[in-house]
Amino acid sequence: MKGMAASGGSVRAGRSAGTVAVTGARGELGGRLLGRLLDSTEFKRVVGIDTGRGDVPGVTWRRADVRDPALRSRLTGVDTLVHLATDRRPDATVAERRAVNVRGTDTLLTAAAAAGVSRVVLVTSAMVYGATATNPVPLPDDAPLRAEPDLTLIGDWVEMERLAAVTARAHPSLQVVVVRPASVVGPAADAMLGRLFEAPRLLAIKDTEAHWQFCHVDDLVTALEWAAAGRVESSFTVGCDGWLGQADVERISGLRSLVVPASMAFATAERLHRIGVLPSPASELHYLAHPWVVGSERLRAAGWKPDWDNEAALRAHLDQLGDRAGRSLPRLQRKDATRAAAGATVALVGTVAIARARAARRRRHG
Repeated sequence: MKGMAASGGSVRAGRSAGTVAVTGARGELGGRLLGRLLDSTEFKRVVGIDTGRGDVPGVTWRRADVRDPALRSRLTGVDTLVHLATDRRPDATVAERRAVNVRGTDTLLTAAAAAGVSRVVLVTSAMVYGATATNPVPLPDDAPLRAEPDLTLIGDWVEMERLAAVTARAHPSLQVVVVRPASVVGPAADAMLGRLFEAPRLLAIKDTEAHWQFCHVDDLVTALEWAAAGRVESSFTVGCDGWLGQADVERISGLRSLVVPASMAFATAERLHRIGVLPSPASELHYLAHPWVVGSERLRAAGWKPDWDNEAALRAHLDQLGDRAGRSLPRLQRKDATRAAAGATVALVGTVAIARARAARRRRHG
C-alpha cells in the first residue's frame, strides 16, 4: 500500500499560472503530468508538445522537435514550460542520447527565452550530487553538484544543469527550476539502479552501507505540478522519506545479496564497459556503495509530502517488472567463493545489458 497520503495536489495556490506547456507530452510521464495539469484550477490552458499529436482530450497539441530551433514558434503564448522530452535510457548510444538531452535542452532554453516564456521546469536527477562516503544523509537541496561531467547519462544531467545556470544568468526574466528526483520507479522509470532488480541476486559492495531511496512517478508528477505553478521557485529534490537498507531491500524483493569486494566489482564492471556489454562505466557503482539520499526540503517547506514510501515504491517497481524481476539469467550455483563472486558480479552488473542485447537481436531478426 502507499505511504500516508498527504498529496501535494491537495493544496491549491488559488491563482492562475496562465498557459502551461509540456514537451515529451506523449510519453508516460508526460501523459500523467498532462492529466494532473488538466485537473488543476491553476492553469488556463494546457499545451502538449511532441513530434506527433497525442490523444489526451482537453490538451492543445503542437508538433515540434526540441532539437529544432523552430521550436520557438511553437512556444507562442506559453507562460510555463515543463521539459520532459529527454532520454533517460542508460543503454542508449551516447550520440543519440546527448542529441536529445544536451542539444535538445540547449535549444529549448534558447527558444523559451526568445519566446518570452516566464518559467522553465527541467528534470535531471539527484545523481548530479554524486555519491561519496562523506555525503550528509540527507543531502540538502543546495548541496554542491559533484557528479562528473562525462559522457554518461549522469553526465548529460550535469550538462543540462550547467545550461540551466547559464541561461538563468543570461536571461534574468526567465526562471529555470530544476527538479532532481531520487531513483524514479513506477510506470515511468529512469532504470539507473532499478534495473539491478532484474538480476538473479542483489549486488552489495563490501564494507559499505547501502542507502536505497526511490521516487515514485506519482510523487514526481505532483512535484512537477508544484514547480509549474510556482509554489517552489528554486531548484529542488524529490523522493520518498528516508531510505531502505540492504536487508530491507532483500526482504521486500525476495532476492538475496552477494557481497563483492569493491575492487572486484569495479574491475569487472569496467571490463564489461570496455568491451561494450555495459553501457555505463564502473563509476555508476558508487551510487550503490555511497549515500545520495535527498530530503526534499524546499518542497516540504512549501507544504508538499510524498504519497509513497520507499517500500511501497519498490514493491510497485517489482510489480512493474513482473516476470523480469530476478530472472534475467539463471540463478547462480553455489561453488567455491572466488568463482561464485566473480560470476555473480558479471551477472549482476551485466545481466540486463546482455538480456537487452538479446532482445534487440530477436526484434531485428523477427
